[in-house]
Amino acid sequence: MKLNADRLAGQLAERLLPVFLVAGDEPLLATEALDAIRARARALGFDEREQVFIDKSAAVWENALASTQTQSLFASRRILEIRMSGGKPGHGAATLLKLIAAAGDDLLLLIATGALDRDAQGAEWVQAVQQRGAWVNARSVDAAQFPDWIASRARAAGLALSGDAISLLAAATEGNLLAAHQELEKLVLRYGRGKTLGLAELADAFGDSARYDVMRLTQAIAEGDAARSLRILAGLRAEGDEPVRVLWWLVRALRGRQGRQGGQPMLPMARLVARASRVDRVAKGQSHGDAWDELALLCAEMCGRRTLPLPRFAALWERPRA
Repeated sequence: MKLNADRLAGQLAERLLPVFLVAGDEPLLATEALDAIRARARALGFDEREQVFIDKSAAVWENALASTQTQSLFASRRILEIRMSGGKPGHGAATLLKLIAAAGDDLLLLIATGALDRDAQGAEWVQAVQQRGAWVNARSVDAAQFPDWIASRARAAGLALSGDAISLLAAATEGNLLAAHQELEKLVLRYGRGKTLGLAELADAFGDSARYDVMRLTQAIAEGDAARSLRILAGLRAEGDEPVRVLWWLVRALRGRQGRQGGQPMLPMARLVARASRVDRVAKGQSHGDAWDELALLCAEMCGRRTLPLPRFAALWERPRA
């Protein structure tokens, strides 16, 4: 069978299968899956664990197979953990099939590797794993699903986060599951379980006023409050923030927005994108102007206010004609 990482706990509670393959590109989920399998195995009397790190040597595979045929003096139930850097065992594929077949009541085979490409997913040994056990897919979480993942993790940790707090944590950790997990652990230590936390509590816990102010800026823009957004932007400038970083957040806010915003009609998206592109060029020294002034114009237009006309692009190396 094939499982997502969040379904593993239910499977382990029902039955410890003889073979598990943990494959994926998300370190946090892979580590948690491996720890959960080992913990369940220990509870069932698998007291000995042997790790085999696969390299290009055929002898490594032979030694791994030999270990399954040797009776342990210390434990009757063992875990054999095979670690491969990639999902292609090469000349060890036949041996790996034998190891999968040898797994049973007294031998748990645990295979850990990175993400499997299309060819590896169709390999005979992967199919054998799914027939005898489970393939746990520890893949990264899509950006669109990241806020939901944070909300689920927060609930599991005994916290209730407001929508704004989830947005702040998602934006601050930028899709890094381990970083988000660590921040949630800090919140539990700081506020305790059973708490409901909002934007202010998260900003205070982060201790990063600049990050908090950027979130306030995007909120003011979402509400169509041009005056407030420009005050916050002025504060970011006074604190020495970088225009490129602020622009990055504003571009994120632009994505997927259409129609009206905060009761104010939005200007055409093409114009907003062109305005953002100008900010980027000015900030990088590719066009004349002041990046903060251009950011102010962008913020105002994102709030639905018509500002100065967009100048035609003129790079620094272009010379005006006589």
